[in-house]
Amino acid sequence: MMQLGTQRVRPDGHLEIGGCDVTELAATYGTPLYVLDEAHLRACCRAYRDTLAAHCQRSKAFYASKALSTSAVAGIVAAEGLGLDVASGGELLTALAGGAPAADLMLHGNFKAEAEMRLALERGVGRICVDSVDEIRAWQALAEELDARPRILLRANPNVKPKTHTSIQVGQLDSKFGLSILSGAAMEAVEVALSCDRLELAGLHCHIGSQVLGWQAFAQAAGELADFMAAIRDRFGVTLDEIDLGGGLGIRYLPEHQPPAIAEFVSHVVSALLAKLAELGLPEPLIMMEPGRSLVGEAGTTLYTVGPVKVIPGVRTYVSVDGGLSDNPRPEMYGAEYNVFIANRAADTPDTVVTVSGKHCETDTLFRDVTVAAPRRGDLLAVQSTGAYNYAMASNYNRLPRPAMVTVADGQAELIVRRETAEDLLACDLLPARLQG
Repeated sequence: MMQLGTQRVRPDGHLEIGGCDVTELAATYGTPLYVLDEAHLRACCRAYRDTLAAHCQRSKAFYASKALSTSAVAGIVAAEGLGLDVASGGELLTALAGGAPAADLMLHGNFKAEAEMRLALERGVGRICVDSVDEIRAWQALAEELDARPRILLRANPNVKPKTHTSIQVGQLDSKFGLSILSGAAMEAVEVALSCDRLELAGLHCHIGSQVLGWQAFAQAAGELADFMAAIRDRFGVTLDEIDLGGGLGIRYLPEHQPPAIAEFVSHVVSALLAKLAELGLPEPLIMMEPGRSLVGEAGTTLYTVGPVKVIPGVRTYVSVDGGLSDNPRPEMYGAEYNVFIANRAADTPDTVVTVSGKHCETDTLFRDVTVAAPRRGDLLAVQSTGAYNYAMASNYNRLPRPAMVTVADGQAELIVRRETAEDLLACDLLPARLQG
């Protein structure tokens, strides 16, 4: 196992997280089960918050809540002084339910429905990140109707393509998100925004991708954003006051993944931005970042119960577990890999190569050719680094209920998401009158 957060192997060989024996968690709450290491999450929040504060005159970290959106997580993050990036009405309401102030929210998304836009203005969301000229005009019209004056940031694509999966590279010219600096579309959008008397164009935003295991591409993007800010000053005589560098720092899914520490990452990227701003004669703006995966990813562990172990001689050993792509779609979507081990025998030597499969009516390969201690029916399989984009992307395929989630800290576990029930699965179904007997 990788040493993540408060995880350790107990003398009896059981995995422990946050002072809690995972075998007891599984017995109490069932499996599959999402376990969130609260101390680790809080430490990551503080690393961003404090390192930004140490390097900037003004700064703010926003949690990209799409990574893991629950009211309890929103409450923890807000308590640590972070704002929240929300990308839908549902994420917005979840953040508010967790106690996050509306003024500390930033609304994102390439398509914001009118109902979501109204909700944001009515609740007093602090910032709107706009994604197109069409959207700018829509905000102007709605702000006139509601007598509002929203504060907006323009999402500008700096044409930086980091090394990561193609599905999560989003800062290049060909992207559904944002407006290209290179093509001139971003400058056109600035001109339109400045002409809208109901909108306050506060600054620029960029996000180049996710699960990036280095800082260099982010520093390059920061420099491009500073150049664009200078070009706006030179063309319109306007000096914008905010720069949001987005998120995207990767985490350890496997032992060979070695991302920079949060403090190192922030230091390099902010230093590069400040140097570029000074070179261009621009005053230091409010500097923001939007971490998601790097806050919650390593804090999460998923527990499964092992079922049938099927040996195909000379071919493969299949180990079936009681979850699958409905609670972790990333292996099927991205070919994502994870570190896995037998949690009730965590001290045993990994000596058996197996392929872990989910229970769904698909190939549903979760973890191919991984080495674990010889698995037996009833064992507990732990999957590390599942805090980001697992529960957030979970589904009810095959009508499986989505798992429960607990936080663990100081030897105490608290349920923060209850397991769905059969009643939940049927709650939205309607039977037409013609089928009712």
